[in-house]
Amino acid sequence: MKIVVVGTRGIPNIMGGVETHCEELFPRIAAKGCDVTLIRRTSYIQDNLQEYKGVKLADISTPKKKSFEAIIHTLKAVWAAKFRFKADIVHIHAIGPALLAPLARLLGLKVVFTHHGHDYDRDKWGKTAKMMLKFGERMGCRFADEVIVISEVINQKLKKLYNCHDANLIYNGVTAPAFIQHTQYLEELGISPEKYIIAMGRFVPEKNFHHLIEVFSTLSDKYQLVLAGDADFEDEYSKKLKEFAQKNNVVLTGFIKGEKLHALLTHARLFVLPSSHEGLPISLLEAMSYNLPVVASNIAPNININLPKECYFQVGDVADLTRKLQDFLENKLEKVTYPMEQYDWDTIAEQTMTVYRKIVAK
Repeated sequence: MKIVVVGTRGIPNIMGGVETHCEELFPRIAAKGCDVTLIRRTSYIQDNLQEYKGVKLADISTPKKKSFEAIIHTLKAVWAAKFRFKADIVHIHAIGPALLAPLARLLGLKVVFTHHGHDYDRDKWGKTAKMMLKFGERMGCRFADEVIVISEVINQKLKKLYNCHDANLIYNGVTAPAFIQHTQYLEELGISPEKYIIAMGRFVPEKNFHHLIEVFSTLSDKYQLVLAGDADFEDEYSKKLKEFAQKNNVVLTGFIKGEKLHALLTHARLFVLPSSHEGLPISLLEAMSYNLPVVASNIAPNININLPKECYFQVGDVADLTRKLQDFLENKLEKVTYPMEQYDWDTIAEQTMTVYRKIVAK
């Protein structure tokens, strides 16, 4: 079975939830005997890899412009899937690239569409872009042979909007934690174990890191705030956020993965996710896998993870977030064991294989 993956910036070690999803999922799919090719965007690639953990990598150029890079790249990638790679199935990720689902079907390809979240709710998009993203969502739901959703929130919305009652609910996953006992990276950053709050993600408005910095500036100076992440596209918001962070002595790590990130998660006092928009946040799942106390906004995708009630605050409410953080920081640190079985990547890979087999059997 030949699978071609499109809609992602690429793997490995590229920032983004879709990218992390693909980096974990498709090596496991390849290990099950599938011929998997993942098409990357050259503007994000800093290596010369032709294969990663059994997944073939193909690089296609596209202008690095947030308004149309995804659609141009997906157009080229779908064409390559048909005529260069002779795919049996093209697996499209995210609603923007799903605009090309009708073309893929027209070319005779079988299509799987994974819906990672309602991107038109993100603050960074203008009116025209939001309209195109909604249209992409509609095209993906209508023309894909099979639709995968990563959360029940998305599943229910697709039922309501498009009468899409047969989507496959397959969650995002998280790898087993790799606890790092030494504190060398913390020393490099100038922070101490259990004396810092951590948040992770892209520097975009809907992550609400500006709210978190505002709250942090009023908290006890016994704790530091660490932001692990960066911007895909440096813009006015990301520049101002970094300036605001530096003025308030926030530790900015940039985009990190691997041992450095594992060290931060091992020794953190608290993880915070203040977002106003998520699909199923891998960063939150990662923090939970490290048994960290967590505080998250009360948006539906976070609520559906079923954290204890005291872990949630009213999204966008700085005063409520302040109260929550004070409550957690004033109490003794207690590690938390969360039920993580449904977020196992090996299980998710087998569930995805079931979807592929369903298409082939039709």
